[in-house]
Amino acid sequence: MLAVVVHALDQAEAALAAAGPRGVLLLSAHGAGGFAGPGWFLALVAEAGRRHPDARWDAALDCADAAGSALAAVRAGVRVIILDGTCAGFAAVAAAAAETGARLLPARPPAFDLAGIDLRRRDDLVRLAAWLAMEVPQASTTPPAS
Repeated sequence: MLAVVVHALDQAEAALAAAGPRGVLLLSAHGAGGFAGPGWFLALVAEAGRRHPDARWDAALDCADAAGSALAAVRAGVRVIILDGTCAGFAAVAAAAAETGARLLPARPPAFDLAGIDLRRRDDLVRLAAWLAMEVPQASTTPPAS
């Protein structure tokens, strides 16, 4: 599943609309777990999913190197959390995530960032669709670098 960085509801909706049968990973901005919090992100992706009920998707909240924010995300029910793998609290967060069935990633996957993209422009929508149409290598769990 390829990742798209979303900053607002209209961007999440555009990513879901363009995802196709392979789906999309809705990815927060870097460090959003600390400055926006898990509640905002969960509400954003839930509403986008409600508006696109047939879309296949998952969502990942980036907590940068803030273990406390990552633990808050685990408690809030975030299913995929990104925490810098070199963070001193990584092991503790990994244990908490494992208890709830959440996935903890030590780094951000490559992603198409919708910041600065004008979703009213056909060319920008084509760029998003092209990103989501890329093939993920068979042996890889993350998308190829762009």
